[in-house]
Amino acid sequence: MEIPTKILTAVNEWLTPIFDKETHDEIKEMMTSSPKNLEESFYKNLEFGTGGMRGIMGVGTNRINKYTLGKNTQGLSNYMRKVFPNKNLKVAIAFDCRHNSKSLAKVVADVFSANGIKVYLFSDLRPTPELSFALKYLGCQAGIVLTASHNPPEYNGYKVYWEDGGQLVPPQDAEIINVIEDLKYDEIKFNANEDLIEYIDSEIDAAFIKSSIENASFNTPAAAKNNLNIVFTSLHGTSIMSVPETLAQAGYANVNLVPEQSVPNGDFPTVKSPNPEEPEALKMALELADKIQADIVIGTDPDCDRLGVAVRNNEGEMMLLNGNQTMVLMTAFLLEKWQKADKITGNQFVGTTIVSTPMMMELATAYDVECKVGLTGFKWIAKMIKDFPELEFIGGGEESFGFMVGDAVRDKDAVASTLLICEIAAQAKANGSSVYQELLNLYVDFGFYKEFLVSITKKGIEGLEEIKQMMVDMRTNPLKEINGERIIMMEDYQTSVATNLLTGEKEIMSIPKSDVLIYYTEEGAKIAARPSGTEPKIKFYVSVNAPLESVADFDKVNSLLDTKIKNIILEMKLT
Repeated sequence: MEIPTKILTAVNEWLTPIFDKETHDEIKEMMTSSPKNLEESFYKNLEFGTGGMRGIMGVGTNRINKYTLGKNTQGLSNYMRKVFPNKNLKVAIAFDCRHNSKSLAKVVADVFSANGIKVYLFSDLRPTPELSFALKYLGCQAGIVLTASHNPPEYNGYKVYWEDGGQLVPPQDAEIINVIEDLKYDEIKFNANEDLIEYIDSEIDAAFIKSSIENASFNTPAAAKNNLNIVFTSLHGTSIMSVPETLAQAGYANVNLVPEQSVPNGDFPTVKSPNPEEPEALKMALELADKIQADIVIGTDPDCDRLGVAVRNNEGEMMLLNGNQTMVLMTAFLLEKWQKADKITGNQFVGTTIVSTPMMMELATAYDVECKVGLTGFKWIAKMIKDFPELEFIGGGEESFGFMVGDAVRDKDAVASTLLICEIAAQAKANGSSVYQELLNLYVDFGFYKEFLVSITKKGIEGLEEIKQMMVDMRTNPLKEINGERIIMMEDYQTSVATNLLTGEKEIMSIPKSDVLIYYTEEGAKIAARPSGTEPKIKFYVSVNAPLESVADFDKVNSLLDTKIKNIILEMKLT
């Protein structure tokens, strides 16, 4: 195949002496044996998405390597010098279990130090939430985590945190990206000043675990903790460094690890995908749970910011909760504890996202707290805390299996969340109930909301174009009806316009622009379409609801809602 001129120009730059011999050799090999791979590696620059920058490791502008990350870091260093003049700049750096994470973290540390910036670098893998905590604890202006979360083994990534402990948000993100794009590769300072690199470990670990326990434990009796039988899996990731010790210090002695998955391994050899959203990822943990009759199963993704939970239903069978269910359970528990402690004064809020369950609004209203709704990604929930310092943040989450307890960590945090769900389970069991029963009780009290996610993968250049065209089609030819229900409202977050499809009335939305489209039906169904910011996927989020008069009616109403979801998926041809 003929290589486009634009790509050849980029390739030729990478064949100059600025880049090392290993890079040259890999490019030359691709030029002869895999022109298609060469095009994929150079056809664009890697971009910052919902969860930072993620990509396949390898040579090229569209890959994760020492040069693309070095350029990011040089640009960030330049930007920090500009916005924090006359300050002794400090950054914290953490990394996960992925291949090359440790060496890439050192490259990033080298570039910062070469720019005269003090670096606090973890000497071994640590959970992402610990980086957010460490950044604030050490008074840093920024932080970096080398991680690709639950992406396949060939991926890695680069997440940037700001001085508040949250990920980059506007306007800093665009300003930093502009600085990075204006840089040339020969401007990167790779020669480290080792005197400015300090390795951090035990002091931060101890403070982080102490903070997690303070935020996520609620006077559960020791007997209740001892009576809870827990299975935990780190899915070969970083949580093994923090979660077992946090549970132990919190008083949970009956924690059973999945041994085959407890050793960090960037190949994730026992799972197809280290993603707790996918049932297969928790298969070994569920098998162990049935063997030892555990009450609860918890699994975390490789960088330990998200968790999957399984509990026993009323028939004694293990059932996987989805992210929305976990989120409402945790939020309701926190709200109840705050109310009992007389801490709700009208100046509190919980946070969620536009594609998550509307049930969060119902919970907030019932407890007289505000529910703030932002774009997908925890950086927006962290921004809420920053933007409204007069309000206390209780907790918040999103449908993709993430939750944040309090504001000690300004990102989704599977360490504190694991402890929190254990508190819920232990107290429920001690009271003759269960996590599952508590969920059903919430449906009776606040309405039965049921959600389903359809995720469609479209890889490569062609896949990206297909995803773009799907969004164009839905905007230019909006649905008028679905499952026999009229569409009454369409929210287009790319144009910031909400349109009443019955009256034609339009309203400007204040939430920042994003490539998201949401339909609402006359009977309360909600369908959101959103290209992923971190993976080659387009996601469709379906939410339906109905009143649940009593727990005895659960099966009947559940079947009704299942049918609604299936019909919506069929009509939209998402199968």
